[in-house]
Amino acid sequence: MEKLKRKRPVWVIGHKNPDTDSICAAIAYANLKNQTEEGDFVPKKAGPINEETRYVLNKFHVSEPDTVRSVGTQIKDMDYRRTEGVNEHLSLKKAWALMRQLDVVTLPVVRPDGRLLGVIVNGDIAYSYMDVYDNRELGRARTQYKNIIETLNGRLVCGNPHAYFNHGKVVVASGDVETIRNEVDGDDLVILGNVLDSQKAVLEEIPGCMIVTGVKEVDPQIVKTAEAIDCVLITTEYDSFTTARLINQSIPIRYFMTKENLITFDETDYLDEVTKVIGKVRHRDFPILDAHQRYIGMFSRRNLLNPEKKRVILVDHNEKSQAVDGIAEADILEIVDHHKIGSLETISPIFFRNMPLGCCSTIIYQMYQERGVKVNPQMAGLMLSAILSDTLMFRSPTCTDTDRAAAAELAKIAGVDIKQHAMAMFEAGSNFASKTISEIFYQDFKTFSQGDIDFGVSQISAVSDKQLNDIRKNLPDYMKQVLSDRNLNQVYVMLTNILDQSSRLICAGEGADVTVKDAFPGREALSDTAGSYIFLPGVVSRKKQVIPALIQAMEEQ
Repeated sequence: MEKLKRKRPVWVIGHKNPDTDSICAAIAYANLKNQTEEGDFVPKKAGPINEETRYVLNKFHVSEPDTVRSVGTQIKDMDYRRTEGVNEHLSLKKAWALMRQLDVVTLPVVRPDGRLLGVIVNGDIAYSYMDVYDNRELGRARTQYKNIIETLNGRLVCGNPHAYFNHGKVVVASGDVETIRNEVDGDDLVILGNVLDSQKAVLEEIPGCMIVTGVKEVDPQIVKTAEAIDCVLITTEYDSFTTARLINQSIPIRYFMTKENLITFDETDYLDEVTKVIGKVRHRDFPILDAHQRYIGMFSRRNLLNPEKKRVILVDHNEKSQAVDGIAEADILEIVDHHKIGSLETISPIFFRNMPLGCCSTIIYQMYQERGVKVNPQMAGLMLSAILSDTLMFRSPTCTDTDRAAAAELAKIAGVDIKQHAMAMFEAGSNFASKTISEIFYQDFKTFSQGDIDFGVSQISAVSDKQLNDIRKNLPDYMKQVLSDRNLNQVYVMLTNILDQSSRLICAGEGADVTVKDAFPGREALSDTAGSYIFLPGVVSRKKQVIPALIQAMEEQ
C-alpha cells in the first residue's frame, strides 16, 4: 500500500453572495501571503460574482477565483491509503496471499482502464473454502490454466496457459483402466498419478486437461498424444489428494467477488454524509472513486477518526451565517474584516484583524505596507475597486480618511482615474437587463440573527431611480419566495441610488413592517406604481445605517 500524498493549500475566501470587496480582498491577501510566507495560499469565492466585480477582474486582467460551495471535510482530506486494484482473473489463492502481504481484508477488482468491477473480501475467500462445491465449479468459473499452474506450483508441459477450462468436470482418476474410462468424459480436467497405463486411458477420452501429480516430467509418448488431441498437460509435485484439495483455489476472484450494489464514494464526498451511509452497513472497507469513476483508493471506518480539515482564511466577514457552508468543520487560521464581531468561533487562538474602516481591502493594503511588499498595478487596481465599491465612491458613512488616502495611493499605482473608474464600475453593476430577479436579489445578500428572528438584507445599487424602479415592481412576490427558500422570518431590500445617496427600503415577513417603522421613526410608507417603500435620504450603508437600526428595533420589541 502506498500512502496518498496531498498538498494542503490554504484557501482565502470571502462571504457568500460575494461583492467586489469580498473577491478582491481574497485575491490581494492570498497574493500578499504567498510573497511573505511559506505555503500555497489560494483565493476562492463562495458564490457567483456580480457584474461589477466581473468588470473589475476583466479590466485588471485577473482570473476569477474558483467557487467553493463548502469547506466541510471530504474523503480526499482523509489520511487513507491506496491498495492497488487487482485483475478479475487473479486466483483465490493469490488474492489471499496478497491480502496477508498487504495486511488488508479487501481487494478492489478493476478493469484495465481503472474502473471498479467489484471487491473481494477475505470472507468471500473463506466461504469459497468452506462451502461444498460440485466437480463442475471450476468450469463454471471459467478458470484459466495459468491460475491452475500457479496454484499447484505446477509446470506446463503442453497447451495454452491463457486458455480457459470452461467445460466438463474435475475428476480424480483412480482404480483400474476400465474404471477410469467410465469416469472420464471429453473436456474433463483429470487429476491422476504417474501411472502410464492410466494416463493413456485418460487421453483416449480426449480430456480438456490432464494433471499428473507427484512428478516433474512425464513420458514423451504421453506428451505427444496430449499435443495431438489439444489437451493441456500439467505436472505438479503435489500428490493427488493435495492437488484435488487445492484445485478450487485457482478459481478467479471474479466468480466470488461482490459486484452488485457496491457501496462506493467519490473523493469529493463530505464526511458527514459518508458517516450516515456507512453507519447502516457492516462493511469494513469502502472504495473511493475519482470524477471519472476510476478507483483511486480504499478507506475504513478508522480513517474517519482524524481527517485533515480544510485550512481557510476568512476575509470581509466573521458571521457564521455569511460564511461558506461547512465552516464549522474547517480550520480557520485567520480573519481579516471590517464588520462588527459576529458569531464565528474557533477552537484555538487565531490571527484576527478587525478595524472600523469602510473596506476590508483598505486593511489588506495596510498589511502590504507594514510588511514592506510592493503593490503591483493589478493588486492596486483590485484593492482600489473594492474601496470604491464598498464606500460608494466615498459617499458611504462607513468611509474614513484612511480609505480615501489608500484609494488615492492605489489609483496612482494602478494608473486609473478614480471618478471615471468608479462610474464605469457602477454602470456595469447596474446593468440588470440580462439578469433574472434571483440573480439581482442575491448579488449582495447577507443574513443575520437577532434573538429568535432570522432575517436577510439585500442591497441593490444603481446610478438611477429608473433602474431601481424597474426592479422594485418585481420584488414583493419574489421576497415571499425568499422567506420560504431560506427559512427566514423577515427579508429586507435596500434599493440604493449611488449618485443621490439615498435608499428605498422594502420589506416582507411577519412583523417586518413594524420593525422598519421602529427602526426609522418618522419615515412614513410611500407608494407609487412600483409598490410601497420607505424613502431613506442619506442612507447608503447596510452595515452602518440599516443593520444596527433594525437590530435595535428588534431588541426593543
